[in-house]
Amino acid sequence: MVYLQKNEISFPDPGLMHSETGLMAIGGDLSPERLLFAYQLGLFPWFNEGEEILWWCPDPRFVLYPKEVKISKSMKKILRNGVFEFTENQCFTEVMESCKNINRKDQDGTWISGELIKSFSVLHLHGFAKSYEAWQDGELVGGFYGVQIGNLFCGESMFSKVSNASKACFLHFVQEHPELELIDCQIHSEHLERLGAKMISKKEYLEILKRNNES
Repeated sequence: MVYLQKNEISFPDPGLMHSETGLMAIGGDLSPERLLFAYQLGLFPWFNEGEEILWWCPDPRFVLYPKEVKISKSMKKILRNGVFEFTENQCFTEVMESCKNINRKDQDGTWISGELIKSFSVLHLHGFAKSYEAWQDGELVGGFYGVQIGNLFCGESMFSKVSNASKACFLHFVQEHPELELIDCQIHSEHLERLGAKMISKKEYLEILKRNNES
């Protein structure tokens, strides 16, 4: 296991390192510079607040190819009838705070710390981190955020205050951004699998990432 120092922004090469769990490194910090470098390498932070920072690159990787997205008849109706209004990058920090504070089934806490929100907000100001919002009657009722590298979007977290809000927001996002090559969902969820997400090898993911880093 690689232990990171706070005074040096470096990571092990996930393409050369094997880990059955996908855990690549421990420690370091959550500075905007380190976060961006991590995503460019294929790593992401995921840990319990108050504990050491853990950096992951799972194999296989859970992803969604936008052209393979599955939209149910009921969701097509919701999108067609304008149940929600959608925006991009209108309230990034509020979306992150909502993702942090929303109650989740079978989950006691969150990895979204105040420090992480501050650093991601800096990345947002520089155009690397983005948020997508769903509104109903003028109220923010759902959304998600992530990091974009070229035409690869790394989804981080989403929230819903009313039924189907985040799902509709995500599907609208996919429809409105046909230029995207891949959406990185990171870790398996049944919700995203029903939308068409699937597993690919870490090697394949890193090859796509490298291509988008160079674009």
